[in-house]
Amino acid sequence: MAVGAGKLPPLQPVPGVRLGTACAGIKKPGRKDLVLMELAPGSNCAGVFTRNAFCAAPVTVAREHLAACEHAPRYLLINTGNANAGTGEQGLRDARSCCDAVASATGVAAEAVLPFSTGVIGEPLPVAVIAEAIPAAAAALDSSGWAAAAEGILTTDTRPKGVSVSFEDAGRRYVVTGIAKGAGMIRPNMATMLAYLATDAAVETAVLQRILSDAADMSFNRITVDGDTSTNDACVLIATGAANNEPLSNPQSALYAALADAVQEVCVTLAQGLVRDGEGASKFVTIAVDGGRTEQECLDVGFTIAHSPLVKTALFASDPNWGRLLAAIGRAGLDELDVNQVSVFLNDVLIAEQGCRAATYTEEQGVAAMSPEEIVIRVALHRGDASASVWTTDFSYDYVRINAEYRT
Repeated sequence: MAVGAGKLPPLQPVPGVRLGTACAGIKKPGRKDLVLMELAPGSNCAGVFTRNAFCAAPVTVAREHLAACEHAPRYLLINTGNANAGTGEQGLRDARSCCDAVASATGVAAEAVLPFSTGVIGEPLPVAVIAEAIPAAAAALDSSGWAAAAEGILTTDTRPKGVSVSFEDAGRRYVVTGIAKGAGMIRPNMATMLAYLATDAAVETAVLQRILSDAADMSFNRITVDGDTSTNDACVLIATGAANNEPLSNPQSALYAALADAVQEVCVTLAQGLVRDGEGASKFVTIAVDGGRTEQECLDVGFTIAHSPLVKTALFASDPNWGRLLAAIGRAGLDELDVNQVSVFLNDVLIAEQGCRAATYTEEQGVAAMSPEEIVIRVALHRGDASASVWTTDFSYDYVRINAEYRT
């Protein structure tokens, strides 16, 4: 199940980036499960990674290589079917062995390779089959390989996710293209998925990191499917410099604003795509909270609603059980919350105000509001000027089935 149109849009090549996809047979024979990304010399790279204390071995190695590499990374290696998480020292050795295999096939230093893995936790990484498939992925490197790569990084996803955005600044055209995977174990912290973005703009590394961190906070850090933070999450932004602009260093410049907007648009589209393809999802739900004292308390209300199993099951049933919404808002931890000032809407239907059901509300209105695939729950706190939105899904029978059968 998935919500909304699922066709992958045309993905624009990013000069300076080539991608190759291969079938290594990590979990299933004949499935695309290995992706190699080649970055042009001189590219800069920024990343955000999971905050889960049990972070996977490839996350540890990618962080080390990103910090220690004298020059920017030259290759990214992504495998599906095995997370290489919960694998101890052997997992670290295996992740480094995969980097060695890429180095051997491409002639770069192993430290110039960033490894990424996704799949089942706690199983040894099949290094031999990955190493054997790396030459095939290298042979397939192509600037138009984004769509194949979007398929090659999937796990329980039902469809690939990708988007391109182009813009102009000072007469020069730039492009940002990104792909992502993720359908379950989605609660960003940062971030709950794998995502790879690239631009042909020249950007200094510190500025690139700021752009990515800000965009992630407004996108991947605003989604949840089930409230679980994965061990393997990573999001990478690459700037190849192929556009030949003066390297971006000024956060006050027009180019910074334009690039930041484009990166955020790509991240938001990808993040919402993860929610739309959430495991077993039949609803795409926007929870918009306004009138808060701070943005954080708006997020606290939004995520408390989004993580409520009772709310999520009511969404699946299209049941306007608004009492569950009030209960979630009431336990979000807001200091001195005056419940008589809170208004709650389903789409445009006012369902609760002044601490109880709205006088104008009817059950028929609620049922009609809950029926569409896309629903907006709006909470007006009436205690300040801050606002924030969170995107989530319902909980369906299929969510339970998919996760119950994940390893079988």
